[in-house]
Amino acid sequence: MKYNEHRNWKELAETYWESSDEQDALEVTNPANQQLIAKIKNFGYRDCKSSIDRAHAALASWRDRTAYDRSRLMKKWFSLVKERRNDLAMIMTMEQGKPLSEAKGEITYSSSFIRWFAEEGIRAYGETIPAPAASSRFVTIRQSVGVVAAITPWNFPSAMITRKLAPALAAGCTVVVKPSEETPLSALALASLAEEAGIPKGVVNVVTPTDPEEFSKAVFEDSEVRKISFTGSIPVGKKLMAAAAKTVKKISLELGGNAPFIVFEDADIKRAVSGLMTAKFRNNGQACIAANRIFLHESIYGEFMELFEKKVRELKVGPGMESQSDLGPLINKAACKKASEMVEEALEKGARLRYRGQQEADGSLFYPPVILENCTEEMRVFKEEIFGPVAAVSSFKDGRRVIEQANDTQSGLAAYFYSRDISRCWICAEELEYGMVGVNSGFISDASAPFGGIKESGIGREGSRYGLEEYMEIKYMSFGGIKK
Repeated sequence: MKYNEHRNWKELAETYWESSDEQDALEVTNPANQQLIAKIKNFGYRDCKSSIDRAHAALASWRDRTAYDRSRLMKKWFSLVKERRNDLAMIMTMEQGKPLSEAKGEITYSSSFIRWFAEEGIRAYGETIPAPAASSRFVTIRQSVGVVAAITPWNFPSAMITRKLAPALAAGCTVVVKPSEETPLSALALASLAEEAGIPKGVVNVVTPTDPEEFSKAVFEDSEVRKISFTGSIPVGKKLMAAAAKTVKKISLELGGNAPFIVFEDADIKRAVSGLMTAKFRNNGQACIAANRIFLHESIYGEFMELFEKKVRELKVGPGMESQSDLGPLINKAACKKASEMVEEALEKGARLRYRGQQEADGSLFYPPVILENCTEEMRVFKEEIFGPVAAVSSFKDGRRVIEQANDTQSGLAAYFYSRDISRCWICAEELEYGMVGVNSGFISDASAPFGGIKESGIGREGSRYGLEEYMEIKYMSFGGIKK
């Protein structure tokens, strides 16, 4: 089915998922107007357990296929996602709120994981190890970990799914995906296309409970679930890690961030401002790798802030379906409340309001971009992940001290800095206690690169060859009695 600009929402729904008329159905709303856009099946404990059973039943046949056969089917899936890019972007904008152009970019990004891991799966090499005896041979191979439970967030409802699904499928795993209750439709659409591509039923399963505890209970009670992959908050990640320990399930966690963005005195100012606009306002600041604490050297502070404020004032806030919108709504009322409280708390503690965009009417989820100056470590905007379009700025003069400030957090996901001094770039990148560092770049994500953090920002990596290894076990085989 080719995309048609005039297809309505009902036609999209009939293409990618089944609506539900049940009283307890999961209701999906559009954050731009808070209107109901879909009602889908609410998965209770038994439904989640049945999905896990289907994944286990499909495991042997999927695992036993050749890596080349799995690759072939994944490439078909990639082609369908690419072909239906406009459909998928429209679905995402309607349920998540981001501008349509940004949603299209995310679909392109999310499909890149399918293509990349379709190729990487055929390179899941083992090795031979020199044995101490002439009659012995030591060999290792990599095998599928088994059934995987994947839990994904609402902020990137397509990319966060393919970043888990693609390596899992390439490794020979079957998967049960629980997307956020806020954005389940993107997950259902991706699963529909996977089945259309020829990936067998039971290999990809999407569950949509209104109560996440129903899914967690089913997962942690089932010994057949061998791996959990979670992207979300640090507190929830800690709970999942503790629960996984009871049956020693393999786990990978991509948790929250508190990214510093440092601009040194020798930086290219225009390039740094452009990088900050990306790192701060991509997806309206609702990203775990968003720039959270902005440190500017005092010698370039005035020039930088003048250009930065000019760029922020140009941002247009509005519904994602409107072409002129740069920033859509925040995801829900709680997100707006949190952003507002953080700004007010910072102002009470001495921050200065440099700019605040026009506030929408009460009850709206459109939150204006804000620039705060004179921010300090005592303020929530510096201590906590903001997850909104609030730029918290501070100045510095000591390069050594600013690295210490940047590292003064339990989070360790992403960091950014700008400098043209090669020695400083190397040393700063090495000394920043983060799993990912953007050097003169505000955009660091790619399917071929390892994504993940240290400290309380998680364990494991997604993307790259390391992401494939997260879904595989190493088996060592010792051969004896070999005679020439």
